[in-house]
Amino acid sequence: MTAPEKPVVLIDDEEQILISYSMILKTAGLDNVTTVQDSERVMGMLREKEVSVIVIDLIMPRLSGVELLHAIKKDYPRVPVIVMTATSDIEIAIDCMKEGAFDYLIKPVEKSRFIGSIGKALEIMALQDEVSNLKEHFFAEQLTNQTAFAPIITGSSKMLSIFHYVEAIARSDRPVCISGETGTGKELLARAIYDVSGLKGEYVAVNVAGLDDTMFSDTLFGHKKGAYSGADSSRDGLIVKASGGVLMLDEIGDLNENSQLKLLRLLEERQYYPLGSDIAQSSDVQIITTTNRDLIYMISKGEFRKDLYYRLCTHSIYVPPLRDRLEDIPLLFEHFLDDASRSLLKKKPAYPGELVALLSGYQFPGNIRELQTMTVDAVARHKQGKLSMTVFKEIINQNHEQFRPSYGSMEIFKDAMNVSGEMKRFPTLKESETFLISEALKRSNGNQGIAADLLGISRQALNKRLKRSEQPS
Repeated sequence: MTAPEKPVVLIDDEEQILISYSMILKTAGLDNVTTVQDSERVMGMLREKEVSVIVIDLIMPRLSGVELLHAIKKDYPRVPVIVMTATSDIEIAIDCMKEGAFDYLIKPVEKSRFIGSIGKALEIMALQDEVSNLKEHFFAEQLTNQTAFAPIITGSSKMLSIFHYVEAIARSDRPVCISGETGTGKELLARAIYDVSGLKGEYVAVNVAGLDDTMFSDTLFGHKKGAYSGADSSRDGLIVKASGGVLMLDEIGDLNENSQLKLLRLLEERQYYPLGSDIAQSSDVQIITTTNRDLIYMISKGEFRKDLYYRLCTHSIYVPPLRDRLEDIPLLFEHFLDDASRSLLKKKPAYPGELVALLSGYQFPGNIRELQTMTVDAVARHKQGKLSMTVFKEIINQNHEQFRPSYGSMEIFKDAMNVSGEMKRFPTLKESETFLISEALKRSNGNQGIAADLLGISRQALNKRLKRSEQPS
């Protein structure tokens, strides 16, 4: 259980009970505990500071637990109040629940029952805070932490929505899963979440793809001296390095089954065992994962644990591919052009206006990373004059056939003909040609040379087809 920023308040007129239950919470990882013996001081304290959960004894001198419960729920209705008493009267319990008590515990309370009740109350408060943050940030026009998102070059409304969502959930201690195709900027977004979170610990990233179970355990959890052959000394894992911060697990979809189970235990219990040790260690790291794989599909194939998926994806973010945010292409191209020119010690070259239209018509299977590589290569090969479009056309043509989408299902023509479900009418060749030419011209912003490249025909052949379509039937 993660210690909340706001304290858990224990109220009881018996000092020994306060000491006892404070120790129970501290052993469970809750150090932020405030104790109050005088019930009449509670309302004044609540006016001065916020609290996460309140536990009150029912039978107290001067101001009784029932009276205090009524006062708290009247002035601070969002704060969960747990009633704890030696009285097992059903009617009193019902009255307390009607008054708004979160839970009713009978003394002596079992340790697990007490911790479980506090934990559930903290979860409720955290969810309420997250909903409040979501409302606040989604309706806000400006980002609160603009500098945290500065490394992500974008003008996309889709990305702006993601930034607002990040601001809403970044301070939560629940895991965040970032999915999306390779090269879309998932790692940059993970770093932005850390920057917004305000966590004091380090940001530690590790790619878990290809790690067997032993390497995974050793990397994350560390080992004790003699844990295996060659372990001449003890070593802390990355969880210790990331203590109080973020542990980012890249390519989580490639994690093997045994390692998935160990990660699940870490998320559920906030504890782990270094290799060679039978003593559990506590963890307070925030887990962020990234993947370019379809985890839902992997679950259906038995390749990924469903329970782990729901733990990891408490907060889920999908980063759209570059082809779905075309407005970012000119911004990213300019950025990479600047970077490439500086790193190669060259003057930034000018480029023809048609180049951006050419890039906007390309699918970019490698997304932002592919655009960066393409730009660096073009600048490296550039000698004089304007940046040549030939370099870009060569790369696009090389990849065009390899990554061309399959239209065997005729989905593209369903959209073109505004037909839903199964196709009720097969499109004619003329209709198909008209649609493809129209789409190519749209993607190339009306540039016939680029449209012809997209269609795989010469500019002259495109001109002939356009003239033919203009003639009356």
